[in-house]
Amino acid sequence: MKILHLSDLHIGKRLNEYSLLDDQKIVLDQAVKTAVENRCSAVLIAGDVYDKSSPSAEAMSVFNDFITALADKQIKVYIISGNHDNYERISYFSQLISHRGIYTAPKFSGRLFSFDTDENITIHLLPFLKPINVRPFYSDITISDYNDAIKAVIDNSEINSDRINILVAHQFITGAVTCNSEEFAVGGLDNIDYHLFDKFDYVAMGHIHRPQSCGRKEVRYAGSILKYSISEHSHKKTFTIADIRGKNDIEITEIPIELPHDVRIISGSYEDIVNMDYSEDYVHIILTDENPYPDSRITIRTVFPNMLKFTIQNSKNGTETDVDVKADEIFGAKNNIEMFCEFYAFQNNNALPSKEQMKIIENIFEEAEVTE
Repeated sequence: MKILHLSDLHIGKRLNEYSLLDDQKIVLDQAVKTAVENRCSAVLIAGDVYDKSSPSAEAMSVFNDFITALADKQIKVYIISGNHDNYERISYFSQLISHRGIYTAPKFSGRLFSFDTDENITIHLLPFLKPINVRPFYSDITISDYNDAIKAVIDNSEINSDRINILVAHQFITGAVTCNSEEFAVGGLDNIDYHLFDKFDYVAMGHIHRPQSCGRKEVRYAGSILKYSISEHSHKKTFTIADIRGKNDIEITEIPIELPHDVRIISGSYEDIVNMDYSEDYVHIILTDENPYPDSRITIRTVFPNMLKFTIQNSKNGTETDVDVKADEIFGAKNNIEMFCEFYAFQNNNALPSKEQMKIIENIFEEAEVTE
């Protein structure tokens, strides 16, 4: 049995002010094509289907089209909710859609949700859980953290060791490589030990955006389908395919995702950057000129219209001076004095001109008859 393991779709997410819905549609179409071409019998979606617990109608429509396309290809789908999801938004009409081979984890009842397949495989669903969700079911067990909570659920669930057991879960395993776009509890209280999953032959994890295995190759994070922050610029996004041939016989393959728009960090001089090829990738620009042009940010946006962040880094400020960039940025609303102050701050680590300097600048503008 071959399965396509996905996670962290985050449908409806925006990168700064840019909607990623069109990019998500394209990548989800790639996922359907990948599942068909590799003859996958099932797709496992390990949580964070949506980016918000109350997704927009447009986001729900994109996901509906995706799972409908899989169902039309006779590919079964197993879905859990992640920390960004509302399980009711995921499990809505669960009994009805199960007749089309779409299985979801309903309201948590203290144990794993398990489905037997014809291939001697059992697929167990474990939606994202916090200790507070588990304690009501096990008053006789001390549950002080996430590790205790997940252990209690697994220990009290029926797992037939004669069958091949696959778990779909959404938690943070200690040691996983993270990035800024993921959410964790303060102090690492949400960490769990990968040994909790020793009873399972393959563990399809969600929550971490970088594709990776933890502890053993069969405990696997698929990673997110797109780069969802600048901190993910170096990630290689892939689809994970697990070929389940038998116990201790699982082959894992990564297939690169063709990103509609990349997320990149571009560093260099003004002349180098403005002479680069036009690109609609999402970029963080780091300008290294000692004396940047006042309108350099505006000019560079003609080459990179989807600029997420603009930074000046030179010997004058010593460190990076960041400027948040908005998609609807308009400079015409500022007068000349305001624009000069902004430019001065760019070059001087956000410091504003002194009163004496401001008087000189005001006089210059007055003499040039350009003040408002």
